[in-house]
Amino acid sequence: MTDKATLNIGDKSYDLPILKGSTGPDVVDVRKLYGEADVFTYDPGFTSTASCESKITYIDGDAGVLLHRGYPIDQLAEKSSFLEVCYLLLNGELPTAPEFAEFERNITYHTMLHAQFDRFFSGFRSDAHPMAIMTGAVGALSAFYADSLNVDDPKQREISAHRLIAKMPTIAARAFQYSQGRPFVSPRNDLSYAENFLRMSFSVPAEDWKPNPVLTRAMDRIFILHADHEQNASTSTVRLAGSSGAHPFACIAAGIACLWGPSHGGANQEALEMLQVIGSVDNIKDYVQGVKDRKYKLMGFGHRVYKNYDPRAKVMQKTCHEVLDLLGHGNDPLLQIAMELEKIALNDPYFVDRKLYPNIDFYSGITLRAMGFPSNMFTVLFALARTVGWISQWKEMFEDPQRKIGRPRQLYTGATHRDYLAIDKRG
Repeated sequence: MTDKATLNIGDKSYDLPILKGSTGPDVVDVRKLYGEADVFTYDPGFTSTASCESKITYIDGDAGVLLHRGYPIDQLAEKSSFLEVCYLLLNGELPTAPEFAEFERNITYHTMLHAQFDRFFSGFRSDAHPMAIMTGAVGALSAFYADSLNVDDPKQREISAHRLIAKMPTIAARAFQYSQGRPFVSPRNDLSYAENFLRMSFSVPAEDWKPNPVLTRAMDRIFILHADHEQNASTSTVRLAGSSGAHPFACIAAGIACLWGPSHGGANQEALEMLQVIGSVDNIKDYVQGVKDRKYKLMGFGHRVYKNYDPRAKVMQKTCHEVLDLLGHGNDPLLQIAMELEKIALNDPYFVDRKLYPNIDFYSGITLRAMGFPSNMFTVLFALARTVGWISQWKEMFEDPQRKIGRPRQLYTGATHRDYLAIDKRG
């Protein structure tokens, strides 16, 4: 017999099925509640509502667990590559050697942009925020690649997925080079995904660019750590946009716009700015007291989902040290502030009791800064990496036979019916 919950409203009772996933909390199915009882559920922020069924990513915030298709994020970050994780998220399984070789080739040969697309960038002011450029540029892809916009064709969905994963680093690097006043650099097929992006971002005509294995691995690992994160705000935006049948370029552009919000994709920039405000290890004690007195915010600590140590933060901490040691920033004052702040937060009862553990944003901002990216590029890199999660979720939604257009309800508290008065009769 199916488990059920009973809801009593007035003198009537309603049986609601309880659905069980492969892991995680049970879910009360309220799909028929409005039709049977003429009531809605009220859940601002949808924090207690499952908007879809998914097999891609699982998070247990209390235990500090993040799984992609069942694989722990720390294992993927240490042993895998970003493109292999892309294949996993898209297809559900890790690839065989021949499958990966074909997938890598498909991505590599889609990295070029249409020659006329480069004119698009010159339409922006030179000081335009790179995220503004990203939002417009990704949406414009549909005007150049109209041969893969049929969302009902599985093959065209696959081609669009490959194109987005492949072209996002090229667009992001162009947005960066444009903001720096440097010429665009075309991708090379003999370089890896991360190497290509770093070369397109930092190489200049005046000198040769040589890949560095530590920086390449750091970049690849940052991409892995940001690849997907279940039904967050931007992913939900992509799914909601896609529920109308919108093509993937429009949906991903919508996701980028949502990610731009400081409460979502801008957190690592805010964490870095907090360390700059503190300025010195000597000022940490006063700043921490200010946090306790609610004068300041502690950025880069705590998480909407994780009530334990963010599993991505452990990997990011190691990556941060590797990059800073390589670049001679081992004595970087911001890193010293970060390490001391982390030590205090992990031992001070005020933070421990509130489970304010360091999250990935705490370390990623320092790392990206050391690699040469300005803070306005942090969210762009987030969007680049998250594209595979967005497109995987979008693809899964279209493969779901129960897909419906999103239509959230509301608790209406405005004026009730009233009749129109001519302007000369209004008091």
